[in-house]
Amino acid sequence: MILSGKQIQSQLGKDIVIQPYLPQLLNPNSYNLRLHNELMIYQNETLDMRKENPHRVVQIPDDGLLLDPNRLYLGRTLEYTKTTSFVPMLEGRSSVARLGIFIHVSAGFGDVGFAGHWTLEIFCVHPVWIYPFVAICQIFYHTIEGEWTPYHSKYQNNTGIQASRLHQEFSDSQIDRA
Repeated sequence: MILSGKQIQSQLGKDIVIQPYLPQLLNPNSYNLRLHNELMIYQNETLDMRKENPHRVVQIPDDGLLLDPNRLYLGRTLEYTKTTSFVPMLEGRSSVARLGIFIHVSAGFGDVGFAGHWTLEIFCVHPVWIYPFVAICQIFYHTIEGEWTPYHSKYQNNTGIQASRLHQEFSDSQIDRA
């Protein structure tokens, strides 16, 4: 089951935290999240999942930034979110998608207990201008059944854009070679 907008609003300050919260960003069954004014760009053309990849952070000026196609940009939501008993999911807004902008390459699924800013894996089909603080995606919440353990992992309580930390799984011997 997906929570309605009114149910999201009724859970604020209880099992759902969205900060800052603006009532005008509430939808019938989701809440719009805004793009922060920074993007992270990997510096190397080839990335290695076993290593920490060098990157740089760029500011999105108020007059916009032109995104290049076929390049991954990592952004983050302006809003901090937390849920203690719902499964958060992230999707792009249809108006943004109609400009050829993907908001998450494949990581729109959250875990119960996640707290922090969402890192966005932004990719565009053709050159497109973006602007800071635009409502770029929407969060919605599923109920969960059965026993569950809250999320406590490498991206918990983040405050900025999070580059991939997959390399930590190699160094921690979490990769099973069987």
